[in-house]
Amino acid sequence: MQKPSIPKGTRDFSPDEMAKRNYIFDTISAVFRVYGFKQIETPAMENLTTLLGKYGDEGDKLLFKILNSGDFISNVPADELLEKNSVKLTGKISEKGLRYDLTVPFARFVVQNRDKIIFPFKRFQIQPVWRADRPQKGRYREFYQCDADMIGSDSLINEFELLQIIDEVFNRLKIKVVIKLNNRKILSGIAEFIGEPQRIVDITVAIDKFDKAGLENVKKELEEKKNRARSNK
Repeated sequence: MQKPSIPKGTRDFSPDEMAKRNYIFDTISAVFRVYGFKQIETPAMENLTTLLGKYGDEGDKLLFKILNSGDFISNVPADELLEKNSVKLTGKISEKGLRYDLTVPFARFVVQNRDKIIFPFKRFQIQPVWRADRPQKGRYREFYQCDADMIGSDSLINEFELLQIIDEVFNRLKIKVVIKLNNRKILSGIAEFIGEPQRIVDITVAIDKFDKAGLENVKKELEEKKNRARSNK
């Protein structure tokens, strides 16, 4: 007899854990509302036409696709089944996928409801997302994201307000933190200064990996990418 189990990369939450998590979520939500943010929810699944192409090739590979209902394979020609082209086949048997993040669904929400929204529009969401990633310590296939965005205004006051929100949330949770502010324009300036403006993505990815991989490994990876780029010219 097979023992009961759950999919890898997912978790059960006990009543005690739920009480703690709800306290955190309620605290965050209360602060958002103080600053005028309004809560929305979007479906767990979106059309693949909405999701695909928004996260790059690697991100697209991590999307959980949902098989079409019914006899989903009946309309696929036999010769295409024999090709065993998973990318091509997926487009024929799957039209929906679980959301990878909350940003793309929010963008879809704004476009779809632009006639009903009063801009500038402040929204927040606290909902689960799913990624077909390799499960490991601290990395799950199902987890919660907490997003707050302002759309319809380019004032720097919005950026300052977000910092205030972060500070207020941690103060209410009685957690001491140091808030570090990063600006992509600074990184872009560094890339231009060293004569590699086209490699800003490689540079930011390398910086992101720095704490885990160490300086020497990051240097090695950047050098390998540089050599590959030269060989492809």
